[in-house]
Formats: sequence, structure tokens, C-alpha cells
Amino acid sequence: MEKLTEPKASIAANSSNMADAYRHSDVTDARQAIQLLADGNKRFIANNILKKDLSSQKRAELSKGQKPFAVILTCSDSRVPPELIFDQGLGDIFVIRTAGNIVDQISLGSIEYGVEHLNAPLLLVLGHEHCGAVQATVDGGEAPGNIKALINKIKPSVEKAKAGGACGNTLYEQAEDENIFATIVDIEKSTIVEHLVAGGKLKVIGAKYKLTTGEVVFFPGTGR
Repeated sequence: MEKLTEPKASIAANSSNMADAYRHSDVTDARQAIQLLADGNKRFIANNILKKDLSSQKRAELSKGQKPFAVILTCSDSRVPPELIFDQGLGDIFVIRTAGNIVDQISLGSIEYGVEHLNAPLLLVLGHEHCGAVQATVDGGEAPGNIKALINKIKPSVEKAKAGGACGNTLYEQAEDENIFATIVDIEKSTIVEHLVAGGKLKVIGAKYKLTTGEVVFFPGTGR
């Protein structure tokens, strides 16, 4: 796991010009998209978030169509709202949320829509520390109703972390990371995603959100 390098030039550095900061339709590649997310997260950590354009004019503009610069699959956990932790506004990011940030046929279809139809150049799988779904899988016990399907999806990541020697609190952390990697592998089985990645139109990466600090740590080596 490694942190994204310090930005050399922030796309949203000039906070005095909010219109320029949110001209995200100009983003054409994954590196620019990652930079926008990293910049936004830094503002969030510093409690220096930008004023959002929530005007009727903005809503009218978006009613004509959307062009998000990133698709984000993340956990349903109420403590992990992507729009807030990345300091983004209306129409900026296309978000899919599932408990444990896992992917199934429905969520994968949503992802495919975001990257193929909306042409977002970046797909980010965002996990987080102290993930309840992962912890429940590690701890075992009875899983009622359809929660069992969720647990079964995460189990291979827990077993992989155990096989690597993880135990105690480290097991939770490593299982969370392995779960992010496993989700990326599942997503990359999509022929649509595979085609876009091969054509250089899409990059898939992982990241992990730290609840205590608010920091998002990107995994640059993940995905393709």
C-alpha cells in the first residue's frame, strides 16, 4: 500500500475560483481524475472544503446530461460518503455503494454504464478501515437472511489474508485490503471494462479510506 505522490499542480488549487474548480468536464484521462480526488481529499482532511454550486442553474444544466470524471464503487457504510471525503459536487462522480464494497451482476452493470456510456476515465474501488462486513466475516457466526451471500463473497479474501500469516487486528486490515483487490479482479472480468482498459480509455485502481484521519490512501499498482 502506498500513498499517491504529492501533486505538482493541483487542478483545483485556486479555491478563489469555484467555477474553475468544478469544471470537471475537461477531465480526459485517469491521472487528472485521480488528482482531482486526491486534491479533494486533502481539502476534506484540512476542513477546507469548497463551496458547492447547488443553484437552480446548475441543476438545470445537469438535467441535460451528466459527465462524471470518475466511477467509484465503495461501501454502503454511512461513514464513507465519497462526495464528502473527496469534496465533490453535483454531477462530478458516479457512485455505486454496496456493503463491503463487493460487486455483483447489478452493481457491475452500473459500473459498466458509468465507464462505457458516461465515458468516465477512472474506476476507483474504495474500501475502508473497520469495515463491518469484513469484520463480521472474520469473526464468523450466524449470518441471517441474504447477509449470508455477502459473507460468502468476502470469505475468500479473509482466507487469503490468513494464509499470508495475518492474525488479530492485522487480519482485519489485511482482509479489508484483499477484499478491495478481489473486487477489482471481479470487475476486470467484465468484457466492457476489459475492452476500455485495453484501449487506454479507462484505468482501474483501488484505495482505502481511514475513518480516524479522513485520509484516502490510493493503491497505484492495482488494476490495469
